[in-house]
Amino acid sequence: MGRINTMRVLLGGGVAGIVLNIGDYVINGMVLMDEWTAAIEALGLEPVSSSTIIMFVLLDLGLGIVAVWLYAAFRPRFGAGPRTALTAGFVLWLLTSALYTVGNSLTPVWPASLMMTTTVFWLFLAPLATMAGAFFYREDEGGGGVATDAF
Repeated sequence: MGRINTMRVLLGGGVAGIVLNIGDYVINGMVLMDEWTAAIEALGLEPVSSSTIIMFVLLDLGLGIVAVWLYAAFRPRFGAGPRTALTAGFVLWLLTSALYTVGNSLTPVWPASLMMTTTVFWLFLAPLATMAGAFFYREDEGGGGVATDAF
């Protein structure tokens, strides 16, 4: 069992993060934009600023790195490939979107319809992004720097 290839986690994580950002933009910035605006106004909050959007972009990039790290950590137990990537993506979804939605339901801040829509969307987005990032993950063989064990 080799060590996790940090550079490949960052590379694949960047790819996964880009996929997450595109997905988040589509669902939150296009499809649900009016609903999010209404929810923010109902709470008496200021509209989402550029700096907030930058933070969301960075958050998705960080989640992409976590997704590929999970994939790399799961590989010794489940093997390399799409099935392990889907499993890691499902775990990412469970630990982020699903649990956040359950927590929000206990003291609802955001409308349930928005939370459920984004949670269901992420059920597909997180595994897809993890698969995209995992495609670029390889482990170094022996220390010679040769990437092996293809996706």
